[in-house]
Amino acid sequence: MAKSEKIIATNKKAFHDYHISEKFQAGIVLTGTEIKSVRAGQVNLKDSFVKIEGSEAWLYKVHISKYEMGNIYNHEPERKRKLLLRKDEIRKIEQKLKGTGETLVPLKIYLVDGWAKIQLGLAKGKKLYDKREDIARKSAKRDMERAAKNRY
Repeated sequence: MAKSEKIIATNKKAFHDYHISEKFQAGIVLTGTEIKSVRAGQVNLKDSFVKIEGSEAWLYKVHISKYEMGNIYNHEPERKRKLLLRKDEIRKIEQKLKGTGETLVPLKIYLVDGWAKIQLGLAKGKKLYDKREDIARKSAKRDMERAAKNRY
């Protein structure tokens, strides 16, 4: 049985600002109006992060817009949300985060067979020269592709 995956939002800034060393998949605990907004694509991952508190993972500063057809039970757009990870995964992440200068950032939110999932990345901040190097590499690749396209 094939699983259908629909990408809702990506965090392009995370790939620009961080080196991503490892990726994890987690479920998200959402209310009824939140999942409706997610399915409508009204999600922003910019400046969001994940904290491990106790033995639970929490997602902070993800903006899920209010559901326009919602009523008085509509949700707060930037409330903290619980992530669904196994305890061994949480322990593994916590060990990697201790004293290394790494952080856990959301990379993308997507739907798998109707269930909201989030991809998390274990990230270490890039220095300014690393960012410049990446920009130069992308620019050179774009120029080569443009030249190859015009050549044929």
